[in-house]
Amino acid sequence: MQREVAVISGPTGSGETTITNEVIARYPKSVARLVTATTRPPRDEEKDGKDYYFFSKEDFIQATLDGRIPEYTYTKNRDTYYGSFLPDLEKKLGNGLVVLVNADIVGARYYKERFSAVTIFVVPENLTALERRIRERSPSLSEKEIAHRKENAAAEIEKEKSFYDHVVVNADGKLDKAVDQIVEILNKEGYTLR
Repeated sequence: MQREVAVISGPTGSGETTITNEVIARYPKSVARLVTATTRPPRDEEKDGKDYYFFSKEDFIQATLDGRIPEYTYTKNRDTYYGSFLPDLEKKLGNGLVVLVNADIVGARYYKERFSAVTIFVVPENLTALERRIRERSPSLSEKEIAHRKENAAAEIEKEKSFYDHVVVNADGKLDKAVDQIVEILNKEGYTLR
């Protein structure tokens, strides 16, 4: 079976986005990342259509109603929606690409059901490493927000890890090893990487 969509998930700070970008860098002619939709404002260097599709809340909700965003999650503490932008997915699949999706459990279930996607869960080697990554990535976060994100990540690992087809540890300083493992999984599971 030729597979087209794979999900690479993980709690905040696990490195799932970095790993996804590394896989794409190795196979730029055959692999692309799904650009998802969000209602959060763009960060400094982010560009619409490249990093995310940035929507107002009203436009995002309308896109869910008209089917352009078939699955989504609302993050209450950030008052933000995130979801899959179907036109981006259809364009990439139409170009014959393997599409890697960084999604939460809601998205992972959707892609597994709808596209027979293989799901991979990336975890840090421990919560201390996770906290350090959160601090490095977002130095302006309050201690309360860091504690909240760490707590959410621990709960996500505990509750959701068993759903995924594969679990890959992304240890500090060993990114290449995690990327190699994911490439090996994708090859074994019937994805064409070239």
